Amino acid sequence: MTARDSGWAKARAREIVNALEQSVVGQHDVCESMVAGFLSGGHILIEGMPGVGKTTLARSLAKLLGMQFSRVQLTPDLMPADLLGANVFDPSTRTFHLVRGPVFTHFLLADEINRTPPKTQSALLEAMQEEQVTIDGVSHVLDPAFFVAATQNPIEHEGTYSLPEAQLDRFALRVIVGLPPDGDEIAMLQAAAEGRALDSRAVPTVVSSLEEARALREASRLVHASAESIAYLQRLAAAVRKAPQVEIGPSPRAALSLLEVGRASALLADRDFLIPDDLKRFAVPVWAHRIRLTAEAEIEGLTPGAAVARVIQTVDVPH
Repeated sequence: MTARDSGWAKARAREIVNALEQSVVGQHDVCESMVAGFLSGGHILIEGMPGVGKTTLARSLAKLLGMQFSRVQLTPDLMPADLLGANVFDPSTRTFHLVRGPVFTHFLLADEINRTPPKTQSALLEAMQEEQVTIDGVSHVLDPAFFVAATQNPIEHEGTYSLPEAQLDRFALRVIVGLPPDGDEIAMLQAAAEGRALDSRAVPTVVSSLEEARALREASRLVHASAESIAYLQRLAAAVRKAPQVEIGPSPRAALSLLEVGRASALLADRDFLIPDDLKRFAVPVWAHRIRLTAEAEIEGLTPGAAVARVIQTVDVPH
C-alpha cells in the first residue's frame, strides 16, 4: 500500500465514521464498529432493543458507501423464494425467466433475522457463505461486494428462531446498540422539537463508486500485521479455547475475522500497522457470538462476552 493510497483510505474511512455519527447520536463506538466490519470484508449482526436506531445505522452506512441497497423484513412466513427470487413463466413467450429477489444487491439489510424460519435462514447462509444462491437447482453468483447487515431484538423471544452456529460464524462481528448518553438524547429531542430531526435519507454519499468501496476494503487488508501481533492473536484464541468456562472456543475462521477487523481498526486509527490494542478492542464483538460456554458457567450467569473479556486480560501483551 503506497503512502498516497494509505492516506486516501484512512481519510475516507474516518469521513464515513464521522458522517455515520450524524445519523444516530451518541453511538461513536457503534459507528466505528460498523465501518470496521465493512472494511474487514465480513458481515455485521446488529443487536439492540427496538427504537435505538439499528435500521437507521444500516441504511445510513449503505448511503454513505454509495452501494446498491435492499431491505427485507424477515418474518415467520417469509419463504426462500421471497428472498432469492424465482423463475416465473411468461405466457407471451412460453418461457421461464428469473425474477431476482432482494438478495441480488450490494448491501442487504436483513431486518429481524431471528424471526424467519430455518429454511429461509439457510438460503441467506448460502449467500453469506458462498456469495451465491441456488434457485431451482441453478447457482447464481452474487457480486463480490455483497454485504449483509442483519438486525435482531435480544429481549423478545416469542416467535423467534435461534440462528444456527454456522450462520453466526459468518458474521464478522456483533454490534450491540444501546441507549444514547443523556446529553445526546436531550440534543436529539431538542432537534426534533425544533424541526431538525435527523433523517437517514439526507445522509450524504461519501464513497463515489462501488470500485472505491472495494478499494477501501483492499486497503484494510494491506495493513501490516507483524509476527509478534500474529503470535499474540493466536495466544488470545488459544487462551479462550482452553478456558474452563468455555466449551467451544473461537475457530481458526474466528481468529482470521479478528485479524481483519483489527486491521480495519488500525486503518480507522490512522495507522498502517496492527497493534495488540486493535485485537483486544474487538475480541469480544468478534468472538462472543461464536463461542459456547459450559452449562456450569451459564448457570452462574456468565455471558460469552464477559468470558472473552476476562480471558484476554490474562494474556501477556507483546512489547
